[in-house]
Amino acid sequence: MPNAQFSPSIHPNHFFSTRNPTLLHYSSALKLYDQHRFLQSWPGMAACKTTFCTRLKAIPSDTDSKTSELANDINWDNLGLNPVLTDYMYVMKCSGTDKFSDGELQPFGNIELNPFSSVLNYGQGIIEGLRAFKKEDDSVLLFRPEANGLRMRVGADRICMPAPTIDQFVRAVKATVSANRRWVMMVLKQCKMFMCSICILVLCCYYQIAIGLHDMMQVPPPSKGFLYIRPLLIGSGAVLSLTPSPEFIFLIYVTPVRNYFEHGAEPINLVIENDIHRAVSGGVGSINAIGNYATVMKGQVAAKAGGFHDALYLDAVHNKYLEEISAANIFVVKDKTICTPALRGTILPGITRESVIDIARRQRFQVEERPVSVEELFSADEVFCTGNAVGLLPVGSVTYQGKRLSYKEGGLGTVCRQLSSALANIQMGLADDKMGWTVVWKLEDK
Repeated sequence: MPNAQFSPSIHPNHFFSTRNPTLLHYSSALKLYDQHRFLQSWPGMAACKTTFCTRLKAIPSDTDSKTSELANDINWDNLGLNPVLTDYMYVMKCSGTDKFSDGELQPFGNIELNPFSSVLNYGQGIIEGLRAFKKEDDSVLLFRPEANGLRMRVGADRICMPAPTIDQFVRAVKATVSANRRWVMMVLKQCKMFMCSICILVLCCYYQIAIGLHDMMQVPPPSKGFLYIRPLLIGSGAVLSLTPSPEFIFLIYVTPVRNYFEHGAEPINLVIENDIHRAVSGGVGSINAIGNYATVMKGQVAAKAGGFHDALYLDAVHNKYLEEISAANIFVVKDKTICTPALRGTILPGITRESVIDIARRQRFQVEERPVSVEELFSADEVFCTGNAVGLLPVGSVTYQGKRLSYKEGGLGTVCRQLSSALANIQMGLADDKMGWTVVWKLEDK
């Protein structure tokens, strides 16, 4: 990889302004006062100057030969959402004067943290997640990375952290993917007549169908997975009193992934959790704070011990309105109406969630963002989940107070198939991106 250098970008404060339609659309999920906070600086507010510098250093000389090989030694049939050690990670640090040092690509490995660091003691950290696909023409595709960058900035402000600008976030993601390009598995176009029902829902089932037709149709097998990208922003400085960290690390690593759930693309079975709540009003349920996921582990473990795939959590006030499963948003379908819990500060504004809502409205479904009660599950035609890791995944059944509610066609209904096909076509570059959601670049254009 040749030297690549980006000029420093000086930002006046920890807020930002944008006229990008995609970001403005995403930010519409925020409350009005939050939009003003993040889309324009507050007049007269004391601003802390933050300088983010991004400079990519040269990778060692053996990189080109190393990354030109495909990762053929991976057992993709058994690969789930598990760590696979890749080649490089991206690291950028900030300390003292709120000035970030030059970001750089480093060989993947452990990082050092002071035992007093705020992320270890007080959980001051934000995570993000997105996917990368490699297309047949050797270009790489990202799905809505600007929205991930925006969401990280929103979350960072909530827990008193500086964050990279959206442009720096996207550049760092592209640099990390390019450095790990041998792990980006090929996505090949197939005739639409073969992209039926669950095949397009996630890549694994799509692969199994294509393999069966390969000898007869002389069609190359498509991707077996995708590259999962994990940006991480943590407070790395030493603190003892409850105070924001004086130092921060922005880090990106990647790993190849096939399925979030071990069973693959089949509909999942959920159980409603009555005692554990994911978030409360006024808390941090609406951001990707790292501690959010530790709070649902007990409910998830209990659900799996009971033979379910995951738990579905209710609101903490009335204990009757749907919120999320452990790491995905929830949708309920009745006739031509699709309902999903409204963003009230306790639900993560999922990027896949927002994308599915937009796609559904363009396909003339009525989409309602409002409180959705447990009772509505009893009369629903279909239920499905959305998230970066799971994509769009159907729900086969929901168990509530010992009563199991099963959905027609095993959970894989017409609406779920229709929306999952449209979403996956855009995410993998198999359809025209009329929404302007994808970022595509050639690997040689580094």
